[in-house]
Parts: sequence; structure tokens; C-alpha cells
Amino acid sequence: MILPNKKIKIALIGYRLSRGGAERVMAILSQFFEKKGIEIHNIIVLDEVSYSYSGKLVNLGKMKNSSNGLFNKWNRFVFLKKYLHQHEFDFIIDFRFRVKPIQELLIAKWLYKTKTIFMVHSYLIEHYMPDWSVLTRYMYGNCYKMVSITTKSKERIESKHHLKNVVTIYNPIDIDDIQEKSNEKVSLPFDYIIGVGQMETKIKQFDKLIEAYSESILPRNNIHLVLLGDGDQKTNLQKLAKSRKVSDKVHFLGFQNNPFKYLKNAKFFVLSSLNEGLPNVILESLTCETPVVAFDCLSGPSEMIVHKKNGLLVENQNVKQLTEAMNLFVDDENLYKYCKQNALQSVQSFSISTIGQQWLDLMEIRL
Repeated sequence: MILPNKKIKIALIGYRLSRGGAERVMAILSQFFEKKGIEIHNIIVLDEVSYSYSGKLVNLGKMKNSSNGLFNKWNRFVFLKKYLHQHEFDFIIDFRFRVKPIQELLIAKWLYKTKTIFMVHSYLIEHYMPDWSVLTRYMYGNCYKMVSITTKSKERIESKHHLKNVVTIYNPIDIDDIQEKSNEKVSLPFDYIIGVGQMETKIKQFDKLIEAYSESILPRNNIHLVLLGDGDQKTNLQKLAKSRKVSDKVHFLGFQNNPFKYLKNAKFFVLSSLNEGLPNVILESLTCETPVVAFDCLSGPSEMIVHKKNGLLVENQNVKQLTEAMNLFVDDENLYKYCKQNALQSVQSFSISTIGQQWLDLMEIRL
């Protein structure tokens, strides 16, 4: 147990403080911990910062040269080792993807020399630990804890790798901050539903969302589809909307620093992903009092959405049912209003005050 008379120091290590859900969680936790009097050092690999955070920022991305060769990488590695040793952190919390076994073996066994918590932010656990269970148990079997953000991914880790130190802590949301930002005005002259996420890969499956939308009753009811996000898939998605004859009603608004105002003013949010961890955007939509339609993909949606109470769960990857669910929220006004009125209350257990206390309890920090 860490007692209150000692200044507690925690290093939060991630790839960046921008764009992704894991990065947003890192930023929110930095603010919570600092408010509790904990000294926070945010260490990021890439020079990308757009989220508000608290504490000191150590931006390794600024040390990267144009070649990013082996010598440059080694220099950053050595710098980080010296930095961690110098500051004698009580805990390290690692939010990164960990897909290079040799590099991660060095980090887990040589670089990190204090109590370390490794995050797993997806059901695709191979993005966070080697597929070879013997190596995974060697690397992570004796770490302080491995934190999974859903019970399903926790069960998968335990079943595959037989680790005994895995716990589930859901992603936190800052309800007050989201609601404040959601009150900004949106100047869209039409009713709309919304999809949010990166377009760098096909994981979010906006193609299936456009397909389902085009087959629904929404276009002829003049309910548009707004998509927030950027990436290489955007051009193909625009072509798909055109081929589906809905290009005049599908709007690509790019990445938005404040997606909450768009969520607040949407009729409902749709998640059409192939897989997820615990998609923050579902919690953010519900906080904005906007109900959700989602594939019951692995993992996350079923741990946040209660079918026909705060949203609609659709059979995983069933595009026809996704269309039907969208139609239902238009046709059944009573069901829609019921889900909308339940949305905000349904996310109270994910508030930063609740989840933050779970983190303090995990680290046995008494303040």
C-alpha cells in the first residue's frame, strides 16, 4: 500500500495523445491522477498531441530524425531507460500496441524496473502480447497487473495464455467535459445519424454502414448520414456512396477535435465495426443522450448497450439486420424516445470518478 504522506509518481506511456480511444483514456487518467495529487509523466512515442492532458509531457517523437534508423531508435531507448531510472516511478502504465516480440521482451524485462501495468485495449489480444503462450507468460506473468477493458478480452487472455494477473477496468469518460463540449452549436441544415472512427483501415466498416443506410428508409425520410474521421479508405467510401446513389446525403466531415457536438445533435449513432475493444464512442454518444445502434461485435458493445433500453444490438455482421434496426428507430418513436431518455443514466458507472477510484484501488493508493 502507498500511503498519502509520500508523493506518488506514475509514468503513463503511449504512442501519442491524439486520435485513438486508448490515447483518450491515457489523457483522462492523467487529469484524474493529477487532481488527486499524483505526479504524472506522459511519455509518448509519436509527436502527436491534440487531447487535453495533465502532468509533464516527454515527447520522444521530437527526438526522431528523418531516417529513424537503428541508431536513432537505440538513442531514444537509452534515453527512456535513463529517464525512468532517474525518476524512480512507483508505477508505469503502458497503453501501447505491443506487436514486436523482441522489442517488447526488452521493454518488459530490461527497460521497466518498477511495478508495471500493461493495458489491453482490444479483443485482438495478439496486438498486445505474443501468440506464443510460453513467451507471453515469461514477459507478462509476473508484471504487477494486466488490465483488460472488457470481460470478454480478459477471458480470452486467461483461456489462451493462462495468466493469473489479469483484471478488467472499463474505459473512463469525463461526463461533465463531454456534456459541456456537446453544447457547442452545429450548423448542419438537416437531420442525421452519425458514424465516427478512423478510415485508415477497414476495421470500422463504414462501407457496411453506407450499404445499410442506402437500403434503409432514412434517405427518403431526408435523414442524412454524417461520418467523422480521416484515412486512406475515405475515397473508396465516397465512391461507394455515389454508386449507392446516396452521395448527396452522406457527408464526410473529416477528423473533428470536438465530435461531441455532432453526437449530441444526431438522431442516433451507428457502430458497424468488425471488432473493437471497448469503443469509447458508444459511451460518448450515450453521454450526449444519443442512443446507439451497434453490431454485437467482439468486444464491447454488449457490455455497454442494453437492447431496447439505451440502444439496439444487432447480430454481429448482419447488414440486413443493421438496416432493420435503423428503420426501427425511425418507425417506432416510442422505443426511440425510451432509449434516448435512458442514455445518460446508463453510462454513470463509466464516469472517471468511478473508474479512477478502481485504478487507485488496483494500485493500493490511499489518498
